[in-house]
Amino acid sequence: MLSKTIQEALNAQIAMEAQSSQAYLAMASWAEIQPGLDGVTEFFYLQSDEERVHMLKLVRYINERGGFATIPALAQPIITFTSLNRVFEEFLKHEIKVSKSINDLVGMALDERDFATHNFLQWYVSEQIEEERLARTLNDKLELVGDDKSGIYLFDRDIMQHRNAAAGPQ
Repeated sequence: MLSKTIQEALNAQIAMEAQSSQAYLAMASWAEIQPGLDGVTEFFYLQSDEERVHMLKLVRYINERGGFATIPALAQPIITFTSLNRVFEEFLKHEIKVSKSINDLVGMALDERDFATHNFLQWYVSEQIEEERLARTLNDKLELVGDDKSGIYLFDRDIMQHRNAAAGPQ
């Protein structure tokens, strides 16, 4: 059985994962109306789907452990961006925030000696290492490209290879 404190913290993480899904969906929508960003568009649609899966894993875990997972109302994410670089800066900032939240949850689980939740959260710890590395790599590449249109074209063309490489073998 989950403690009330752990249940509340996991429900807060559900909200964060749902907000991540919405933020990445908004990024996909923005990219889709920009000329020539088909790869970036697909990348963020897939990122949005992945965050929803992360949320659902938490919902199921809470309910399976005798708690009650609550589905949150969501705030409006940023929907317009001044540049592609700004999109990816937000992506990295968001992933760092999620990592901090996961780490706080892991610490809380250890403090409460909730080893089942600690074990469950290890998947999220590993996932966040990959997500942050991917976000940093993409930001670094965009910084190298600058405003060069051919570089942006290549970045867009190759982005899914970076995502697939970060995911590793399934």
